[in-house]
Amino acid sequence: MKKWLTLTMLLSSCLLCAQAHAATKIGYIQLVKIMQSPQADESGKLLLKEFSGRQAALEKLKKEIDAKEAALSKESAKLAKADFDKRTEALNNQKVDYNRKQRELAEDFELRKEQERNKLQDRVNKAVESIAKAEGYDLVLYGTAAYVGKKGVDITDKALKALPK
Repeated sequence: MKKWLTLTMLLSSCLLCAQAHAATKIGYIQLVKIMQSPQADESGKLLLKEFSGRQAALEKLKKEIDAKEAALSKESAKLAKADFDKRTEALNNQKVDYNRKQRELAEDFELRKEQERNKLQDRVNKAVESIAKAEGYDLVLYGTAAYVGKKGVDITDKALKALPK
């Protein structure tokens, strides 16, 4: 009797789980596809435009340093030791300044890139939330890889259409 009761309870719980599972509507978002979208490309172009002036100034400074270094090596035999040391120190100071500016540019670029990525993620989240509410999704998964058995489960294209351009 005890075994029969246990078996009945087990079967009942399995049936309830199956019914609950069948009623759950699940969607999936491909993050890789989102990050390769025109909206993400637009953020990248914006960043390149924003930092192009500083990058050009850095390249100009590098050319100046290279030219001064070449001139110093040509003239080194003709220069007095004090003059040579003075120009070498000035050149080294310029190199230090160049390296600092290059590092600052890289740090600023990475910070802005992260900010733009976060803004895109917020827009994606809002689009997904809107789609989920409108179409009655119980669960939407984000990821880079997943097996999607049904066509209607992948809502990435809907999310991309919902993103502002």
